[in-house]
Amino acid sequence: MALFNFFGKDKKETLDQGLSKTRESVFSKLSRAVMGKSKVDDEVLDNLEEVLVTSDVGVETTLRIIERIEQRVAKDKYVNVDELNVILKEEIAALLAENNTGPAADFDSLPDEKPYVIMVVGVNGVGKTTTIGKLAYHYKNAGKKVFLGAADTFRAAAIDQLLIWGERVDVPVIRQKMGADPASVAYDAVASAKANEADVVIIDTAGRLHNKINLMNELTKIRNVMQKVVPGAPHEVLLILDGSTGQNAFEQAKQFTKATEVNALAITKLDGTAKGGVVLGISDQFKIPVKYIGVGEGLEHLQVFDRNAFVSSLFDR
Repeated sequence: MALFNFFGKDKKETLDQGLSKTRESVFSKLSRAVMGKSKVDDEVLDNLEEVLVTSDVGVETTLRIIERIEQRVAKDKYVNVDELNVILKEEIAALLAENNTGPAADFDSLPDEKPYVIMVVGVNGVGKTTTIGKLAYHYKNAGKKVFLGAADTFRAAAIDQLLIWGERVDVPVIRQKMGADPASVAYDAVASAKANEADVVIIDTAGRLHNKINLMNELTKIRNVMQKVVPGAPHEVLLILDGSTGQNAFEQAKQFTKATEVNALAITKLDGTAKGGVVLGISDQFKIPVKYIGVGEGLEHLQVFDRNAFVSSLFDR
């Protein structure tokens, strides 16, 4: 049985609590948008557009959602404002489905590649190393043999933090001294994981965007050296984004998708913000599956993203 069962009451309650600030913000705005209206007309749609944009869904995604709702209204002729929530949920879930977003992850089963190599990227401060620690915890609890690689060698704190997580969840951390070549650390980590028949190895990388050319070259070098040990590695390039930064997360996603071949997203810190709509916009704009969301500080608060549960939690009172 998968660790993250969204139909379990405790997981759903955790998700609901984590998205409470966004949900309260969206509902207060929606209430104002339909005030005094009995049916969904042009004015309500204009107001809804403003609600979505100010909830950090993003302009492009908002326009796509509004267009879908306009088509529903035109087809059904008369749509009561009381039905707007249901329509919103259905159309946003459909939009996420088109983007191949959730449910996508299962800690109990991994692809055939062994070790399965995950390279984690993201700027400093988004919760990158903490997310790696939580992923290691859940993979280990699922019975997987996990290795970590401390390839963020530019910050001593990053190595130390990963070592603390390694001790906490009892998984080995492959590291070198601060300032060492990140690609060399990544090579050692993947080689050690392969030699010890590990199921998964997670590589931390430096979170710098001030020099994009160096970042791109560094990530390319890391990819190339890992492929010498495990052909096709990394199998997953997981970009960590801080959901509380709203539109800034869009810019980070843009820069990192240019720098390397990101194929999965984790969006953290959604519990402390009313900007949870950013999940919808980033998924839609970049067409990259959201695999995990962070809705709190506890280990159980890193959850596998399920689009239906997320949309339901966002739009159900």
